[in-house]
Amino acid sequence: MKKLLLLPLLVLCLLSCKTEEQGDEISVETLVKSTRSWNDSTLIRYPEGQPEVTVLKIDIPPHTRLDMHKHPMINAGVLLKGELTVVAQNGQKLKLKSGEALIEMVNTYHYGINESDEPAQIIVFYSGVEGTPITEYQKAH
Repeated sequence: MKKLLLLPLLVLCLLSCKTEEQGDEISVETLVKSTRSWNDSTLIRYPEGQPEVTVLKIDIPPHTRLDMHKHPMINAGVLLKGELTVVAQNGQKLKLKSGEALIEMVNTYHYGINESDEPAQIIVFYSGVEGTPITEYQKAH
């Protein structure tokens, strides 16, 4: 309980502190915050069980399409470099550029594609339950 009380104090200190070498102030920017995914679907409730957080760095070569897949848990990402298009099974598209963030769809098939001549790199944060796969691939018909 004491640790939880100290967290807001630490955040306040970090926001008001200056770095010694440069004198620059620490900056905090919210990249994305929502109760809905990028395709405007309401996020699911967290399931019961032991929480498990996974953070992946994914490199996608130029002109590469990922397989059709879905995620059974809430996840969000930040595109660190390059460009990436996310395409839902129904054709909805989201085009991301370096520095942009997204809250991914849950339980909806989709794929990512890097249509550019440069590699794309994305960090994705998954918030699920221990023992649950973070990605499920669509089976061929």
